Amino acid sequence: MSRILASGFRTRLLRGLAIGFSLAAASVAASLLAEASAQDGVDPWDMARTTLIFITTAWLAWGAAGAFLGLLGHLRRAPEPQLKLPHQPTVVLVPICNEDPVTTFARIAAMDGSIQAAGLRCDIAVLSDTRDPENAARERDVFARLLAETGGAGRIFYRRRTDNRGRKAGNIEDFIQSSGGAYEFALILDADSLMEGVTIRRMIARMQADPRLGLLQTLPKIIGAGSLFGRAMQFSASFHSPVFARGLARLQGNTGPFWGHNAMVRVRAFAESCGLPALEGKPPFGGHILSHDYVEAALLARAGWRVKLDETIEGSFEEGPDNILAHAKRDRRWCQGNLQHIRLVLAPGLAGWSRFVFLQGIFAYLVSLLWGAFLIASLLATVFAPAPDYFPEPYQLFPVFPSDRTKEIITLLIGICGLLLLPKLSILLGAVLSRRAEGFGGGKRAAASVLAEILLTSLLAPLMLMYQSRAVLQVLSGRDGGWPANQRGEGKLTLLQGLRAGLWITLTGAAALALVTRIAPDLTVWLLPVCLPMLIAPLLIAWTSRPLTHSLFAVPQEAEAAPVIRAYRDLVRRWMAEDARKEAVDVAA
Repeated sequence: MSRILASGFRTRLLRGLAIGFSLAAASVAASLLAEASAQDGVDPWDMARTTLIFITTAWLAWGAAGAFLGLLGHLRRAPEPQLKLPHQPTVVLVPICNEDPVTTFARIAAMDGSIQAAGLRCDIAVLSDTRDPENAARERDVFARLLAETGGAGRIFYRRRTDNRGRKAGNIEDFIQSSGGAYEFALILDADSLMEGVTIRRMIARMQADPRLGLLQTLPKIIGAGSLFGRAMQFSASFHSPVFARGLARLQGNTGPFWGHNAMVRVRAFAESCGLPALEGKPPFGGHILSHDYVEAALLARAGWRVKLDETIEGSFEEGPDNILAHAKRDRRWCQGNLQHIRLVLAPGLAGWSRFVFLQGIFAYLVSLLWGAFLIASLLATVFAPAPDYFPEPYQLFPVFPSDRTKEIITLLIGICGLLLLPKLSILLGAVLSRRAEGFGGGKRAAASVLAEILLTSLLAPLMLMYQSRAVLQVLSGRDGGWPANQRGEGKLTLLQGLRAGLWITLTGAAALALVTRIAPDLTVWLLPVCLPMLIAPLLIAWTSRPLTHSLFAVPQEAEAAPVIRAYRDLVRRWMAEDARKEAVDVAA
């Protein structure tokens, strides 16, 4: 009990420090901006800018605080529990919808082999929501191959729903209602998830050792990326994310996150706590809850169950989008789901931190509009500012603001860049000193990868801001984005595809730059980092989807792939070769 109390006090202390740091950074930025603005009198646009910079800086500082907390020395952990045999009944749930059956069932075959090698007895349930009859027929055919390959009859099951209410959350809920009583634990995966048997064994042991642990979330590593965009995300997920996740785990304590996959739940806790009613009204704010995972974590915490994130659990993997368009499509669904939480923030009985997590998720998307509003307010403040009492000297290289405006912009740029760059550079330094960078090709290659990732994300940030802003405006205007199917392995995009997807961003950037050049030319230089990437948006979309052929963004799982990854890739190659031979025979016949 004393250990639990000490842990709770430590969590509250860290939360207070993180919130205090965020408010202090935001207050400094707002004060500097207000002081500079007051030199020529305060107008409504200056007041708006000060408010917006306070909110947006607080958001950046909150992210930086999480990284700095993650960089602190490892807090003392309880000894890792040993698995009690025979272990409690466990099922692996794999919800699918219009996925490629060969790759999906090859992952399941690889995991089944790894589970048995770890000495576990786990059932696997494939829960299909596929509606297309032809795709469903292919699923049944490949499932038959899976059973023949693994001898899995009696432990690997396939069920296809005819009623797709609730989408993924409804699919899992349907299984728990009909079959959950047979199991103590359920490992929830996505169709592109992979997990080592020893990892599942470790998670079962953790669940057995803590009867109040309702959900244990891992930090999955991205695998299989081939494009510049995908490999940059894969590198970031392996290099930066563990530190950010450690900070998140320390802040959230027993009220941790659920990301919808690569997590183990206690079936009884989930069944008793996590029923999700449809929200009243029409989508996008009504209907089925899209970001159901955050809500399920909050409901578990409300019922007194612990929800924990453990970033130290190795052997948990997933795939990621390989181009900006696939990422934007996925992000559109998350945007709508997170904004739905506006209706749930004040739901009765929730833990205070769960409400705070909802607000974080909401602001993760609203902040794009707030940054845009800050730029617009800065433009209007400059347009309506009193005329300077001097003119720039002819020999000056760039047009500048009056001195107070120059200092204001430079100060803000230093502060904002510091909050964005210092966490990543600190993680790099820590990785070099701890020799963790050796797994990423050594210190020099890791440093080059970090700098390249910073440059790439800086180039893509205006595009991401535009996609997120459009998504928020669509949701706020009542447009339902639905739940589009994931397009895995979508490959590279042509310049024409980039043009079709990014022309609206190019036109917006050109219009903004032309407007600023005309009505506030002193702002032109400062807006170039935002507008130039927008002007070449189609090129960036196509270029970043191309395969990366050099050694940047190396990750440990490439140098030495986990056994379950190797098994999966071998199965895919063999099954595809067998299908190709069979197709050739059929054509010849």
